[in-house]
Amino acid sequence: MPYSRLARGTRHLSRPFKTQITPSCARFVSGDGPTRPPPAYPGHVPLNWFENAFLAAGSAVMGLVSPNRGDMIAALGETTAGPSLPRLRDVMLKDPEGRRILKDRPRINSDTIDLDALSKLPENSFGRAYSDWLNRCGVTPDTREPVHYISDPELAFVMQRYRECHDFYHTICSMPVSVTYELALKFFEFANLGLPVAGISAAFGPLRLSSKQRARLYSDYVPWALRCGSSSNCLISIYWEERWGQDIGELKEELGIWDPPPAVWPKKLNEAAEAAKGK
Repeated sequence: MPYSRLARGTRHLSRPFKTQITPSCARFVSGDGPTRPPPAYPGHVPLNWFENAFLAAGSAVMGLVSPNRGDMIAALGETTAGPSLPRLRDVMLKDPEGRRILKDRPRINSDTIDLDALSKLPENSFGRAYSDWLNRCGVTPDTREPVHYISDPELAFVMQRYRECHDFYHTICSMPVSVTYELALKFFEFANLGLPVAGISAAFGPLRLSSKQRARLYSDYVPWALRCGSSSNCLISIYWEERWGQDIGELKEELGIWDPPPAVWPKKLNEAAEAAKGK
């Protein structure tokens, strides 16, 4: 069976949106200016330059104060993207695989991916590794915020694609979900994709770590992340859904990715992995 048959259709930027600029906030930042243009896609919130800057500053502060506010981190990514998204789109357009992604606009969630089928693939396959990682970490592919503040629908998809592929990087690098490993991947993403939000997270995120954790991050993971991220293929052009059955070692070799220093998996995640194997 072709690997792509395990992906059940595509889903465009049409899910319900969780965060909006409230009418009172919109009046505060825009005053009585010109009529706001209509949304370019479902859930789009058009912003002028002042609103964009205001939201960027506010989301950056809130992201530092409350790191668990995923909506604020998402808003920061969109309002600071600048020319990075057109550059990534151009990279995709130059690559046959990337062009098909832009044409198909696939979405990554539990409605479009048959997770049960992935769990039955061979153990050394990328799809099985992804399924095992989800089970081990107790997460789902349904947690990524939808895009709100990018006006161009195609660029909005590029940002959405970046968000939804993040867990694939965890999988291929065998990293659990924790602050240290999230930051290591942000350094990796910044070196590979050049998105400002990844650089901002990499610059300020280590403030949340203990001195011992920061020392390990900078000594063990940052050198790997910068070297590997800058020398590997641009991951935005990888049609991951067509690689489910590919041997994960071969995939890493093809992409030019090598293993980081071994991650320390929390005991509860190791127990979850053993439980999943026993099913």
